[in-house]
Amino acid sequence: MALPKDMRLKGHRTFNYIHKNSITYHGKLMTFRVARSNPAILLTHRFKSTSNNFRVAIAISKKVSKKAVERNKLKRILQEWLLTNIQKINNHKPYWLLVNLKIGDFYNDESRLLEEFQNLMFKSRLIK
Repeated sequence: MALPKDMRLKGHRTFNYIHKNSITYHGKLMTFRVARSNPAILLTHRFKSTSNNFRVAIAISKKVSKKAVERNKLKRILQEWLLTNIQKINNHKPYWLLVNLKIGDFYNDESRLLEEFQNLMFKSRLIK
């Protein structure tokens, strides 16, 4: 199950904005970059009504796994957790989240990955 289009981030200007204006939260397996939303950047992508809502991008480097199948599996695991644990109440938060997975041999341990993802979501106050 993939994230709905109104929850995804895209475009190089969006990622440049996040890198310059974000607060970083570090974990052993991943880093979170949380920035205030800037809907003006997304106007070229024709997002108007929900551009100020919570949006997410999950970036997994080839250094994590050379196989795209493995990287896509990790993305789907994290997206599924987001869809099941983020309620409509939290979707109004005007934040953008960029998740970067670190290099390591953890992708076989789904429980560790999800545990850290949940801990960083609480630490960054994106969920309560």
